[in-house]
Amino acid sequence: MKYLVFIFSFILISTAAIAQKSTKLFNGKDLTGWTIHGTEKWYVEKGHLICENGPKEEYGYLSTDKNYKNFILEYDFKLEANGNSGVFVRSSIDGTKISGWQVEVAPPGNGTGGIYESYGRGWLTKPTKEEESGLSPDGWNHGKIHVMGDEITTWLNGKQISHLKDEKFGAGKGFIALQIHSGGDIKVRWKNIKIKEL
Repeated sequence: MKYLVFIFSFILISTAAIAQKSTKLFNGKDLTGWTIHGTEKWYVEKGHLICENGPKEEYGYLSTDKNYKNFILEYDFKLEANGNSGVFVRSSIDGTKISGWQVEVAPPGNGTGGIYESYGRGWLTKPTKEEESGLSPDGWNHGKIHVMGDEITTWLNGKQISHLKDEKFGAGKGFIALQIHSGGDIKVRWKNIKIKEL
């Protein structure tokens, strides 16, 4: 009997460990598992996922084919040129009109790590220049987003930037997406994009 209890406990623990394992959203080779929205450029180069303005210099998005509700998302990004971008969570899209919540990725002084509700209430949390001072303008940065229920918390290079507890966010659902801003002269590199579903 004790042996059966031990085996059952081991199975439960193993199952929980597997459920909490991080998985790669970007395989480093191609855009498998993602969908492009708009005319802007999304491509893979030397193991990096790159977003770059196309000829129309409009908004563009790259969304996961799968929806995610509760998770920890981690990613590395490097700003090149203007570098105005972002990471959307619990979002949906019609053409290039995206609805959901964006964690900002942008040059210094533009609120990286802040939370913006697209086609909604706008900025919900926006860090000061001092709060986002750890952002490297031309090197690699590490972002982390924790989403659970009606709460979202963001980190930049290991420092907590934003925390939001919001009923509307709690009811949100949808995919994860990367953004490229309109206006031209924008290029961002991404790597090590991984998720742990909770």
